[in-house]
Amino acid sequence: MMTKKRNTFNVVCLIRKNRVMKNGQVPLFMRTTVNSNVVDIPIAGSVNPSQWSQAQGKTRGNSREAQELNYNIQSVKSRIHQIFCDLGLAGKPITAQIIKDIYLGNHKDEEEDGKTLVEVHSEHNERCRQLLNIEYSQSTIYKFDTSLKYLKEFMDKELDRKDIPLKNINEDFIRKYELYLKTEKGCANNSAIKHLKIFKKIIRIALLNDWLHKDPFASIKFRQDEVHVEFLTMNELQTLINKEISIKRLSQIRDVFVFCSFTGLAFVDVKNLKEEHIIKNSDEEIWIRKPREKTNNMCNIPLLNIPKMLLEKYKDDRGCQLKGQLLPVPTNQKYNTYLKEIANLCGINKRLTAHVARHTFATEICLSQGVPIESVSRMLGHRDLRSTRIYAKITNHKIAEDMEALEERIKDKFQVVV
Repeated sequence: MMTKKRNTFNVVCLIRKNRVMKNGQVPLFMRTTVNSNVVDIPIAGSVNPSQWSQAQGKTRGNSREAQELNYNIQSVKSRIHQIFCDLGLAGKPITAQIIKDIYLGNHKDEEEDGKTLVEVHSEHNERCRQLLNIEYSQSTIYKFDTSLKYLKEFMDKELDRKDIPLKNINEDFIRKYELYLKTEKGCANNSAIKHLKIFKKIIRIALLNDWLHKDPFASIKFRQDEVHVEFLTMNELQTLINKEISIKRLSQIRDVFVFCSFTGLAFVDVKNLKEEHIIKNSDEEIWIRKPREKTNNMCNIPLLNIPKMLLEKYKDDRGCQLKGQLLPVPTNQKYNTYLKEIANLCGINKRLTAHVARHTFATEICLSQGVPIESVSRMLGHRDLRSTRIYAKITNHKIAEDMEALEERIKDKFQVVV
């Protein structure tokens, strides 16, 4: 009687020295060998080559990042070993390629019945398209489509597949996708997180419909970087307003920027501002009441004198009338290009963009002058105060003014014996 030949098996973690990323780190992979047949399995994570111990198959050091990476390496090793053992116990053929396919969710046995990621994501995007301008803006739908596109590109390039069953998505898949977004697509941390949150939304839909029974995002926490908000100070804004500009196109762009600095409107909203959005209340006060193009949230903005004067200035402008606009707003590209010229003319050493005006309104015009954050949030058309806090930073000047006012109030209430 012949004895069944035993399979030899080995798995070791290696680094790809020839694929150095922008941050100087290199990606990891698992070299899996079965009976002298070898395959390389990409895994999530990267490491500085100088910190890598090839003898131990892990990174050196005791930092939290090093410990998390080494834990992930060991988890992947254990998963690959478990696949090898499960195939043996089930009496199924065992090859290095089969192990790789099962690990990556690319094995035929794993794909029978059940929804797939691209299928559910595509259905979600189509439903949102049907709700265009009802619940979703065009820009939001564009983000959903871009995220689906990135997922498809990731699976095609990194996993050599077009789709994946939902039940085969695990934390390692998500971590590899995150790495792909940051390295191959050049996404900054916060941009990558936006795509991952859309991905998480698709997973949540799958969980609610019982297409998936375990949340692969359960142990993943997003850590967003603090956003630096650029805005103009009162002195810089006054310099820009007072500057004599003889070039008509730059003078007009300056007017649009100033209008946004005193209303908080985003570029797309001022471009699409119509007569119907200008209303008078019962006290004859003039307001802008307009849903934001980005979110469809309503902006309610009482007009200050400067934006009133600018609307009056362009009331009979032929160019605005032909375009159906209240102000001479060009394309976004031209707008930002002209703003750079204006910044140079005014000696403002900041990168002026359309959104700097919105930030200036929130920070310098409103919050620094004591307007409550709840009112600012309503005028900006934000869903919650968290969004407003990102846009609006209290300046040191405002803090100093508040403390001076406090000093005045309490100076006669306390005495210190020296």
